[in-house]
Amino acid sequence: MPHTCTIAKRELTSLFYSPIAYVVMGLFAVGTTMIFMMSFGPSQPASLRQTLGGVIWLLIFLAPAISMRLLAEEIRSGTIETLMTAPISDTQVILGKWFGAMAFYALLLLPLVILAAVLEIKGDPDYGPIFTGLVGLLLVGGFYLAIGTFASAVTQNQIIAFLITLFIICFFTLVMFFLPQAGFIGNRLRSVLYYLNVNSQFEDFNKGLLSLTNAVYFLSGIALFLFLAVKLLESKRWR
Repeated sequence: MPHTCTIAKRELTSLFYSPIAYVVMGLFAVGTTMIFMMSFGPSQPASLRQTLGGVIWLLIFLAPAISMRLLAEEIRSGTIETLMTAPISDTQVILGKWFGAMAFYALLLLPLVILAAVLEIKGDPDYGPIFTGLVGLLLVGGFYLAIGTFASAVTQNQIIAFLITLFIICFFTLVMFFLPQAGFIGNRLRSVLYYLNVNSQFEDFNKGLLSLTNAVYFLSGIALFLFLAVKLLESKRWR
């Protein structure tokens, strides 16, 4: 665990040395504020539900930008060899990278806390759905960053890692949203496809519900893609 924390701190620090981090932070802050201003008005309830629902779509593009360099940059620069010869396991490397990205992502969500404070000033918000919505966002972000960690272990090219992550995320969002609406899909398969859709899993959190089923979905997805990333890193060790 100490090695994992060290890698996570190193990754978080290196992210702030990257220009892309500030671009992502700026886009997120501007994007969330614009969504909030469009969804909150005198006749609207004091809620972040529409804002959080919009943030989910922003993350489709922002999460790959955060994760694309996690391992790809190490592979490109050759510093991955140093990590692989150090007395740490591949699992610790992958977890450290993912935790570092998650720490940055948690900081990225700070504008939402400010928007919640605006709601408190302007209205009487129900903090239950706001809290569960933020928990849901953390799980969605963790899932997307796990996908990104896996994609970044595939290649040394950050742009390719970005595109792989974007493709997989779109599969779990756009494809799993539109495919169940096709006429040739049976009811049983339609239920499975809806379950695989990230947005439908997040929606319960955004409504103020904490469901074990939804949490298992995201935690299982995180575990799967981190496991695949570990196996990819192991395969590089023996090449």
